Amino acid sequence: MAGNFGCNDSNHSPQLSWNGAPTGTRSFAVTMYDADAPTGSGFWHWVIVDIPSQVLELKAGQGDAKTDQAPAGSLQSQNDTGSPGYQGPCPPTGDAPHRYLITVYALDTEKLGTNATSTAALTGFMLSKHTLAKASLAIYCKR
Repeated sequence: MAGNFGCNDSNHSPQLSWNGAPTGTRSFAVTMYDADAPTGSGFWHWVIVDIPSQVLELKAGQGDAKTDQAPAGSLQSQNDTGSPGYQGPCPPTGDAPHRYLITVYALDTEKLGTNATSTAALTGFMLSKHTLAKASLAIYCKR
């Protein structure tokens, strides 16, 4: 859970690991998206790109942009709070459980071409141009 927006948890990004990337993978990206956010367009909680191809795990807490623990060479761009790094879930009290979709992308490029102020929409466009494969995990959260 988030440490803001009315939630008072630690706001630590989850541990994630993956394997089986296709031949030609030059980097990875990870996104986390709340499809059920009451915004009309969902809510992007995390966008990290340019993860080197030899990195097959993000440790818990590596999404905290303030501590700069993300893998060397990677880039955390804006979530929908307007800040880089991970923003934990905080569904409105009384809502049905929200679906948080975490997706790992195997990319055909070392650098996606985005920057720290790139929006999730722009990053998503660039991801669609460079994705070799992707896998998603849905988690559900209710407050």
